[in-house]
Amino acid sequence: MAMHASVAHFCRLTGRSIGSLSVKWPRDATQPAGRGYISSSAANNAGIQFRLDERTAHSSLDLFKKDTGVIYRMLGLDPSHVQDNPERFRDWAVVFGSEEITGGRHYWEVTVQRSQEFRLGVAEARMAREDCVGTSAASWVFGYARRKWSAMTGDKAVPVQLVGKPERVGVLLDYEAGLLALVDTERRKIIHSIRGRFRGPLCPAFGLWDGELLTHSGLEEPGSLV
Repeated sequence: MAMHASVAHFCRLTGRSIGSLSVKWPRDATQPAGRGYISSSAANNAGIQFRLDERTAHSSLDLFKKDTGVIYRMLGLDPSHVQDNPERFRDWAVVFGSEEITGGRHYWEVTVQRSQEFRLGVAEARMAREDCVGTSAASWVFGYARRKWSAMTGDKAVPVQLVGKPERVGVLLDYEAGLLALVDTERRKIIHSIRGRFRGPLCPAFGLWDGELLTHSGLEEPGSLV
């Protein structure tokens, strides 16, 4: 019961309870236009380079620093004042990265010091826009709330043992191995990993309910990671 209460607190949805959600994963949805693709041949060279995709951003989120950062506005914009498109998240404070990943091993980092409630990881590019990263089975993320970390996918949240809160964390994705890892950027060490079955294109994915996040992409994977 405590775990479900934590998940419900973490990912707030106005007017709906966590128990009323159902996972939707439309396999036949059309591909969002204008988004790039990263294949296995691009891995381990310059590293995945992406910006945050404004077309996917919930109306409570503003992008800044050339769309590499995102800030949460408690009141947000009137949904009627943002462009209506099928890529936009309508109920949850979520935004996707601009690139789609179809294979390979990729690494990026996120400055998290100015937020006390967020999620970061990857999600299916076709994930239903009524769902939230971490509660949808089409997403794999690490979440931080109430000074605690969790590894999340579907309706499952597993505590992650991490002392304190770093200013910056790394995310490592190995598509073929079905691996997503949270990385200590100072010690160059994997803190915790999630195993999943990745099917189809994935996007870097972020949920934010406080403060701001800043992404750092185009990085090479640290060579000492284990």
